[in-house]
Amino acid sequence: MENLCDQPTFTGYTVDGGFAEFALVRADFAIRLPDGLDATHAAPLLCAGVIGFRSLRVAGVQAGERVGLFGFGSSATLMIPVLQSWNCEVYVVTRGAKHRETACSLGATWVGREDDRPDVALDRAITFAPVGKVIVDALSCLRKGGVVAINAIHLDHMPQFDYDKLLWGERQIRSVANMTRQDARDFIDLAFQLKIEPRVSIFSLDQANEALLSVKGETEHGSAVIVI
Repeated sequence: MENLCDQPTFTGYTVDGGFAEFALVRADFAIRLPDGLDATHAAPLLCAGVIGFRSLRVAGVQAGERVGLFGFGSSATLMIPVLQSWNCEVYVVTRGAKHRETACSLGATWVGREDDRPDVALDRAITFAPVGKVIVDALSCLRKGGVVAINAIHLDHMPQFDYDKLLWGERQIRSVANMTRQDARDFIDLAFQLKIEPRVSIFSLDQANEALLSVKGETEHGSAVIVI
């Protein structure tokens, strides 16, 4: 449960150093990268990839299940090949036309707009948007005993919903808080085995502001990566 530390520090958020060319870390907190995995493509795997993988674990995804992805950015994109390797059916709900096109191109079982609902009950759902309404939307698609995992650092207010209709029946809502070193090790090994290569848009260090704005505006195809 190391990811649940009461006094965490985050590089580039609570401490300086997010754009440092070199870093000093404890060896037991460093993740060994497989030979052949370049740093540019490892960067999204170690951020969006690991937190997405942690979300699948928190949701308790099992092989062959129906899994919904609500919201579709870099993290959800990287989870589709993982879910497919587990023979899961993937259902994507997202408001962005570009994101729906990407989900279709990656072989999602079903893709819909934000107000669309799959015509089958889902076993698990992961929400990626920091919007409380999305949690309720995901709950409405779950079978009894299903789980919604919230992949969001912050979330706006949760709207009122009907307990008897949406949560009763041992459905669960779980939060995802950071990740563990073992999550990172396991996911990097799996991603390398599956040959997952994130789509990236490369920026130089003096374009850092442009890179951040591209993330905010979702203007790039793929994860923004700053190369020093």
